[in-house]
Amino acid sequence: MSFDFTGKRVIVCGGSKGIGRSVALGFAQAGAAVSICARGAEALAATKAELGPKAHAATCDLGDGAAVKRYIAEAVAALGGCDVLVNNASGFGMTDTEEGWAAALNVDVLATFRATAAALPALKESRGNIINLSSISGFGPSVRGPAYAAVKALLINYTQSQAATYAPDGIRVNGVAPGSIEFPGGSWEKRKTENPALYNKTLASILFGRMGKPEEVANVVLFLASPLAGWVTGHTIVVDGGQMLS
Repeated sequence: MSFDFTGKRVIVCGGSKGIGRSVALGFAQAGAAVSICARGAEALAATKAELGPKAHAATCDLGDGAAVKRYIAEAVAALGGCDVLVNNASGFGMTDTEEGWAAALNVDVLATFRATAAALPALKESRGNIINLSSISGFGPSVRGPAYAAVKALLINYTQSQAATYAPDGIRVNGVAPGSIEFPGGSWEKRKTENPALYNKTLASILFGRMGKPEEVANVVLFLASPLAGWVTGHTIVVDGGQMLS
């Protein structure tokens, strides 16, 4: 299946690596003008170069409310509007500590709220789409990452609330909940060598016997933003190779 986003303007918050990078590349390859942000300038510049001449990129700490507002304004101006907003940021607050909870709430939740609020006028004008990246961790308890799991559950609920709130404006809001996704420099690649017991245990829990790929998540994001999903809103789609079923 191929997608055509020619003439569309897409903002990907957290778009320089992993899933965010694959999402941005997928939209760009389908003809969209794409803006990405991230904290790391080097990875950001490398991904911007891959996205082509219509791309916009800016460094942004998504845990900083003023920076998020400023970035969205710059991206909307650079692209001439916004048809799709992808909220992909995560603070990876894995520890059950003040610091872990602060990181999880500030980046995963508040960055999603702040970016949406800033992009909302442009999204209303385009009758666009919002895609929030959650996780299968949001569907159950977690001993290893309680803060991370809790905020991902919150995002699933918030996606439903956004969908109900913005439906009168013609805006569809959906979520994607990836399972364990492996890519160069990502957490699962690191765990493969640093914590092979956890890596192998997780691998054994996936029905297809392998980790997922970022582009497999990106394909679902593009589908949800496309006219093919024109009657879909308020849902979070699991992309995990059957991991939850086990």
